Amino acid sequence: MIRTQIQLTARQADELKRWADERGVSMAAVIREAIDEHLSRRGRPSREDTVARAIAAAGCARSGSGDVSRRHDDYFADAALNGDER
Repeated sequence: MIRTQIQLTARQADELKRWADERGVSMAAVIREAIDEHLSRRGRPSREDTVARAIAAAGCARSGSGDVSRRHDDYFADAALNGDER
């Protein structure tokens, strides 16, 4: 590991110490975990982008059946049992 120093506000230090104590780990472990979490999100779309893409995709496909909104459970069960793909 590489040793480094950071400066925290009093509030940040208090919260980190409390969080580390609750988990029974060091403040350094909590900081490393938070950094790993942050770095793993790099390059991923934000939640807002994901929601916007999902909304844009809604309604863009057609099943050919006019009653899917009423009978979706039936269609799903039929496909699951029979392996049908619509």
